[in-house]
Formats: sequence, C-alpha cells, structure tokens
Amino acid sequence: MSDTRQHVHELVDQLDAGQLAAVGQLLEVMTDPVARSLASAPVETEPISEEEAAALDEAHAAIARGEGIPREKILREFGLARKS
Repeated sequence: MSDTRQHVHELVDQLDAGQLAAVGQLLEVMTDPVARSLASAPVETEPISEEEAAALDEAHAAIARGEGIPREKILREFGLARKS
C-alpha cells in the first residue's frame, strides 16, 4: 500500500462516527462522475436580458417585503416534509 493511502487509512481510523459520515459523503461526491462534471463545468457567462434583470429585481423586492414562499411549504409540495 502506498504511503499516502496508508496515511489516509490511519487518519480515517481516528474519526468519530459523525466525522466518518462527513468524510464518507465527501468521498462519494469526489468519486461520482456526475458531481465531478458539475464541479468542473464552466461558469454561466451568458448575459441576462433587461426583462430577466427586471424579473430578478422584482423577485428580490418581493422577498424583502416578506412575500416569498416559506421553505416549509416548498418542502411539503415536493414531499420532503411532513404535512401539518
């Protein structure tokens, strides 16, 4: 086994359960080809139109006025939270 691999194994053996779970998730992302592809994708550089900019400004203003959709409602709509 390489020195690096052995060292990583030794470090992993020192982790508590929570740390081990976090490292496991990180390793899954690092080894997932889709995640790697998304991470290396170029940043969006297409300019936005005046209409899109106006829509974004209005959306930000609506949120500032408290007119946004509560997170819990969105989660319920997608079946990700208990219905109350």
